[in-house]
Amino acid sequence: MKIAVIGAGAIGGLVGARLALAGEDVTFIVRGANLEALRNRGIRLIEADGQVRIAAQVRATDDYEAAGPQDVVIVALKAHQVADVAGRIGALFGPETVVVTMQNGIPFWYFHRHGGEFEGRPVLSVDPGNQLAQAIPPARILGCVVYPAAELVSPGVIRHIEGSRFPLGELDGSTSERAGRVGACFEHAGLKAPVLDNIRAEIWLKLWGNLSFNPISALAHSTLVDICQHPLARGLAASMMREAEAVAAKLGIAFRVTLDRRIEGAEKIGKHKTSMLQDVEAGRGPEIDALVGSVIELARMTGTPTPHIDSAYALVKLLEQSMAEARSGVRLHKAVAA
Repeated sequence: MKIAVIGAGAIGGLVGARLALAGEDVTFIVRGANLEALRNRGIRLIEADGQVRIAAQVRATDDYEAAGPQDVVIVALKAHQVADVAGRIGALFGPETVVVTMQNGIPFWYFHRHGGEFEGRPVLSVDPGNQLAQAIPPARILGCVVYPAAELVSPGVIRHIEGSRFPLGELDGSTSERAGRVGACFEHAGLKAPVLDNIRAEIWLKLWGNLSFNPISALAHSTLVDICQHPLARGLAASMMREAEAVAAKLGIAFRVTLDRRIEGAEKIGKHKTSMLQDVEAGRGPEIDALVGSVIELARMTGTPTPHIDSAYALVKLLEQSMAEARSGVRLHKAVAA
């Protein structure tokens, strides 16, 4: 299949490299140092067992129109980055193009083809002007949950840490030929991609840990195992998760594992830095609204109190502001010096 992967960070790089190595026709839509690296050297994947594999045949471009219509478009950007490219994604669409969204947190399409009282309602914390839903029609979307851990070592070089599971699902829970086709393509590339009849329940299961571990790790500069083994931090994470569970329950979501098992699963990953902590350490703005702000928005919609989640959100938003001011100060200093 012709597959465009928007973004060549940790997850986009992992998925795109695996698909290319399996023989799919992969085009990375990237810019800057990643674009130069992929054009010159292809993409290098360091597998969890240390094996180095190079997909030299991939295409790389920053021109959506030049890439042209695709069978599958994988959006592998952080949630807050999607708006910057949404208006150009249409150039990749053919009549049957499927869009696989690989963002953490509550997606912009959450209530599309959902049914019930909130049917079609936008999630303003991740799509403030409903622009994403207009640029990426929900009918094209195949939901996806990302479980693997990986990191971008340097432009064009990805290290796979652990995991290979990418559950997929239609937004209305139906069983479709296209979902099976994309799932089979992923499986052929060594990625586990079961097609689920309730992708939203899987989104909540992943988010259950993300909404607590990510902000705590970013604020405390601690890894997953550190949080899980520190009684006070573990207790805070559990309180946030109970509040989220109450929100999910009002939306008809039941978790298939217990809270303790979800925390134990995070603990087993070990000294892994969450994506939010990695962003903070790299000086990038943290991905807070999709992971935490969206849950608060759904809590207000359903009349559910979330005091612990609210507190963590406020602190990370303050951190985000402080980081932005520091970056502006550095830029101003450089401009004056020049």
